[in-house]
Amino acid sequence: MSYNLLKGKKGIIFGALDEKSIAWRTALKCHAEGAQLVLSNAPVALRMGEINKLAEAVQAPVIGADVTNMDDLKKLFEESMKHFGGGIDFVLHSIGMSLNMRKGKSYTEIDYEWNKKTLDISAMSLHRVLRTAWDLDALNEGASVVALTYIAAQRVFPDYNEMADAKALLESVTRSFGYYYGMKKKVRVNTVSQSPTRTTAGSGVKGFDGFITYAEKMSPLGNATGDQCADYCVTLFSDLTRMVTMQNLFHDGGFSFSGVTQGVIDQMEK
Repeated sequence: MSYNLLKGKKGIIFGALDEKSIAWRTALKCHAEGAQLVLSNAPVALRMGEINKLAEAVQAPVIGADVTNMDDLKKLFEESMKHFGGGIDFVLHSIGMSLNMRKGKSYTEIDYEWNKKTLDISAMSLHRVLRTAWDLDALNEGASVVALTYIAAQRVFPDYNEMADAKALLESVTRSFGYYYGMKKKVRVNTVSQSPTRTTAGSGVKGFDGFITYAEKMSPLGNATGDQCADYCVTLFSDLTRMVTMQNLFHDGGFSFSGVTQGVIDQMEK
């Protein structure tokens, strides 16, 4: 069901790789709610993924951008504003990559040069996106920026490795830049801390099936799906949440505030 929550709004979606991606599901929901879109991802992801299929479905151009490259981001925002004929109302940052995890390095033996790339791509890319928009005055008054995160930023999940540090930094950038952008143009900047979700990227985390099962048993409402996360993002892009900013918003079925559940107790007593 559509409510036209984003009718007339224009947004950029970063990170849609395939149909499992939360960014992909969010693009579909935003389109259904009346938004006009531009899709972006890294050049290598554009070659590997199926983004042209999504672009056709949501009637959006695809503009590649390396989020660690300021020139690429400037071009992306300039071309997006040209396409929209004006400023931008919302941005989804759904970007994360860990070289140490890909290479099988444990947290206690990470390669620090790879770690710099992980933090740069997964966290400081949000600062670059916001900085580029700030410099170009690309975001409209009251615009909304959402970045996807995970509760490993606050709690230890051993196999989440260096991405936990990256998510903690991502959330810090959200608060800090959110202050300045709120003061300047009433722009909202938030993170959504989603349940573990079976995306292509998420499934690459060691022990991910265990994450999913444990979170399901620990969440009173169960795990939130990618489509449900997309619905939540739509509300944050809409005018219904104009006074919400600098927040880390848990979208996890209650996992984040559950000490233990009967399902976990029953499992432990078997």
